[in-house]
Amino acid sequence: MADPSERLDAMFPRLTATQIARLLPVGRRRRIGAGEALYERGSAKRAFYVLLEGRVEIASPSRVGEERLVIHEAGEFTGEVDMISGRQSLVSARALDATELLEIDLADLRHIVQTDAELSELFLRAFVLRRAHLIANTLGGVVLVGSGHSADTLRLKAFLVRNGHPHVYLDVERDAGVEALLDRSPEVISDAWVSPPAAARRAPRAGRATRP
Repeated sequence: MADPSERLDAMFPRLTATQIARLLPVGRRRRIGAGEALYERGSAKRAFYVLLEGRVEIASPSRVGEERLVIHEAGEFTGEVDMISGRQSLVSARALDATELLEIDLADLRHIVQTDAELSELFLRAFVLRRAHLIANTLGGVVLVGSGHSADTLRLKAFLVRNGHPHVYLDVERDAGVEALLDRSPEVISDAWVSPPAAARRAPRAGRATRP
């Protein structure tokens, strides 16, 4: 079994000065202020970022609101599998300090992955481990609320698991905070809730979708 610290290092590696130098010609430097968003959860087209200076927080929704997953520092980079595939982001990224980044667009990142064996292995391993971490910790872009006795809820839950989509499941019979969560105008499918709405449109039919 891999040492937890080794797995963490592989999930959030720090690029060397030499590796960053190889990326500089294909990217552009960008500065953002403290509190400024790099991208929001649900963004489909986003760049790949290497931090040159400052800090960026990566966060994901949870049953208690936004949950911090990691803080990237100089030499580290953003992204997971969904970025390569062009699907919507499961997390948001926001600068904690005045930050300088190297911004690389998706086409150039794909070219790097195809032509630079060292960086390709580093990036893809990190992306896969981050995705696995989201799944293992049931964090990500979907919150499912329903009853364990409901066929619709069980069908939606099976769909999310089968497609490897990170999610949070809240059981209305066991979680005392569900009522407050339901007051946030969710997307309702029968007696189960999937948020954001895009995920609901991809799910198998499970009753009639309605908006409050």
